[in-house]
Amino acid sequence: MIVVTGATGNVGGIVVNLLAQGGEKVVAVSRGELPVNLPEGVEHRRGDVGDTASLAAAVAGADTLFLLIAGEQLVSGPDPREVLEVVAAQGVRRVVLLSSQGAVTRPDSPGYARLLAFEKALAASDLEWTVVRPGGFASNSFAWIEPVRTRRTVPAPFGDVGLPVVAPFDIAAVAVEALRADGHHGRAYTVTGPAVVTPREQAEALSAALGEPVRFVELTPEQARTELLKFMPESVADHTLSILGSPTEAEQQVSPDVERVLGRPATGYADWAKYVADAFR
Repeated sequence: MIVVTGATGNVGGIVVNLLAQGGEKVVAVSRGELPVNLPEGVEHRRGDVGDTASLAAAVAGADTLFLLIAGEQLVSGPDPREVLEVVAAQGVRRVVLLSSQGAVTRPDSPGYARLLAFEKALAASDLEWTVVRPGGFASNSFAWIEPVRTRRTVPAPFGDVGLPVVAPFDIAAVAVEALRADGHHGRAYTVTGPAVVTPREQAEALSAALGEPVRFVELTPEQARTELLKFMPESVADHTLSILGSPTEAEQQVSPDVERVLGRPATGYADWAKYVADAFR
């Protein structure tokens, strides 16, 4: 049995669907009420990585865990070693952690300290483990849904600074491969898109996907920070802005790991935009 935490999120929800399509016995874990549109046969359990008692109940009977931490758990919570001991005590033997590329490109950033601590705890454990480290998510563009729908504008900072953003379904597919197949123990996969794309180019791709003009509007860093603080902790917002505005050479490199793991190229931003275009109409 495979337990998926963060099962209502951009990546976790896709992981649940892919596992169910593959015939796996899946438990979808979230902190809220029963998620809508769970695939047939998928069990839902309430649980929170930040509450080890509820986490223990959520993973009971499982041998494999997709571990995702988000929100306040990125900056506080139980010791990662304790979390892993709790799930191991319930029978979990394989863990796939959704980390971040920033955990290695910016190891001194407070926003990545928890993820890095989980990575180190996994490496020191007796568990079979894999780490998936995505770069920027293409789905961060969903923050533009309202302005695109109502004003056909994309407001963002650093309009001409590019990153190889990755489609969430590519992240999920790599994670599912590591959850289901042997041969991934001790591996850390950097997951990016196939090319660097700037926010201005993302606006152009959304315009093409919608078949209507979409105008790029450049925000100041201060304006962008105000928007980020509406849905993420301060330290996470600050390091996000740092990556968007001053990416390192490594953060702008295209990784071969999606194709290496999946046997197909990573999905480009323009193709992803076509796939999700209805969300912006």
